Amino acid sequence: MNVSRSKRAPAADGLAASLARVRALQSRADLRRDMPANWLRCADLLDDPAGFDRWRKELDGWLRPRFGEAPARTTGSYVMSWYLHVPAYLGALLMHHERRVPSLRPSELAFSLGDDRPHPEGMALTGEDFYCLPSDPGCDLPGATVVADEHALAAMLRTRYIAHAAQFVRAYAAVGPFGKRTLWAAATDALDNSLWWAGKQGGDEGAGVADAALVLADTYAPLTSASTLETCESADGHREWTRRRESCCFSYLLPGEAECDACPRVRRRA
Repeated sequence: MNVSRSKRAPAADGLAASLARVRALQSRADLRRDMPANWLRCADLLDDPAGFDRWRKELDGWLRPRFGEAPARTTGSYVMSWYLHVPAYLGALLMHHERRVPSLRPSELAFSLGDDRPHPEGMALTGEDFYCLPSDPGCDLPGATVVADEHALAAMLRTRYIAHAAQFVRAYAAVGPFGKRTLWAAATDALDNSLWWAGKQGGDEGAGVADAALVLADTYAPLTSASTLETCESADGHREWTRRRESCCFSYLLPGEAECDACPRVRRRA
């Protein structure tokens, strides 16, 4: 599989300009460099895990009017996946479009919750440090750390993401309904999905799949699998990309909802 290349080379500027360039290439979140007062800083949540309980109660209040109940495993899974999506998505976007990897420190990431559904609607990246290739025009900037090649850059994304996810696993395991194996499975899903989405939204799904294969070429513990992206035959006979989930979203516990086709529970019974 060919390694994805950036669609445009970054200019000799820092992460603020990178974020501005990728903002128009995605539709999942409002990307910002500043952190408004009402946004949630990742470091604050990790330092005070009770904030996750408040978030789950807000989600409970959103689910009950729609489904009549809000099982604890469902709210726990949604919040788990939504939080992990923040560092995974920001890292994947910049890796895919700019061939830059931000530090992903919890103190430099923040997000806002939607006014309707309490999911991360906006994301902020306030740091200046990033890893890049020798060919990056901004490699001499104070915040840049140059790595040898794309494999080394992929390794830095794994390393920085795992470092952030490890802090989340410690914090959430203390208040959530899941053990560490489930939490790391969700972390794996978030990174694999985000790399895929970055390419798909940017107009080159195959390049996103290639990035996922590059970053998750193998099982890098404590992540639980290599990329699970594969092709399958759609209802109209065309081949399309799909992936097998490592973690369960527990949406099937909601009245009227069924297990997802890619659910690990379905796979274990097959």
